[in-house]
Amino acid sequence: MNIQENISLKAFNTFGIDKNARFFITIKSIEELKQALTWAKSQNIKPLILGGGSNILLTQNQDTLVIKIELVGVEMIQETENFYFIKAGAGVNWHQFVLTAIENCWAGVENLSLIPGTVGASPMQNIGAYGVEIKDVFSNLTALNIDSLDLENFDAEQCQFGYRESVFKHDLKGKYVICSVVFRLSKKPEFRIDYGAIQDTLKTSGIKNLSLKAISDAVISIRQSKLPDPKEIGNAGSFFKNPTISADQYQLLNSEYSTIPGYPTSDSVKVPAAWLIEQCGWKGQRFGEIGVHANQPLVLVNYGDGDGNEIKKLAARIQQSVFDKFKITIHPEVNFL
Repeated sequence: MNIQENISLKAFNTFGIDKNARFFITIKSIEELKQALTWAKSQNIKPLILGGGSNILLTQNQDTLVIKIELVGVEMIQETENFYFIKAGAGVNWHQFVLTAIENCWAGVENLSLIPGTVGASPMQNIGAYGVEIKDVFSNLTALNIDSLDLENFDAEQCQFGYRESVFKHDLKGKYVICSVVFRLSKKPEFRIDYGAIQDTLKTSGIKNLSLKAISDAVISIRQSKLPDPKEIGNAGSFFKNPTISADQYQLLNSEYSTIPGYPTSDSVKVPAAWLIEQCGWKGQRFGEIGVHANQPLVLVNYGDGDGNEIKKLAARIQQSVFDKFKITIHPEVNFL
């Protein structure tokens, strides 16, 4: 077991924030994970589990054992008349998993192309884009109980999926390490092109015959036009979740702001956080080494040597301004550490 000390985490978070881990280890097997957790327990320290580092904001040095999950492998474990059941290790890069699915004609995740992070984080966040969420293709997952070191299985109901939510962000937060996920992917694609700009992008590209790759390419094109590459500008993608408000509140706002977009759900209306933030004048604003992206106000960025606490304070200012103007509270997707 190779535990390192005083390791910079700059390369392990997409914001590129330079904070240190007191102890750090990369694990590639369940047995190594058990050993690392046992060591942490013996030192009376709470471990920090790290995947792709694409949904965290480091605000301080981590006085703990940071465990970098690199459990890999993708395999088909079951096939039925209509579905393939595909098991992927928690450390598999999410976008690479999507590309593998497309290459093998496993349908269902093509709309989730180019989302940063790893497979293990996908059910934790119930990641979603362009009309598709993980819960739509999820079968089950295996997670290691941090206290007992037992492997346990969770189905969709046990995961308690919500909008960018799961039980692992609430009741079971910090109690399990997701090790692998099984996805139920379709043999008969049901193309989802009615969300966002997918249809227009396909038309502009001259695509007449739909395919998994065509939709994936369209999604990639849209995301690249709006979102900065973390390799070039530090960011964690969408920083805030889209808020939901009551239909009555939406009608009241619509009477004052006629262009406010809204997407009705069963009992509420979802309002794009990006629109709210832009209306408050934040789009493209820069404050030294941090700021709000010029093309997508939902994305906070680190231009180089920004500090996590500065970004946290900027997020709080944005939240307050949105509330002051619209009486809507927007919540971060990103986890502050």
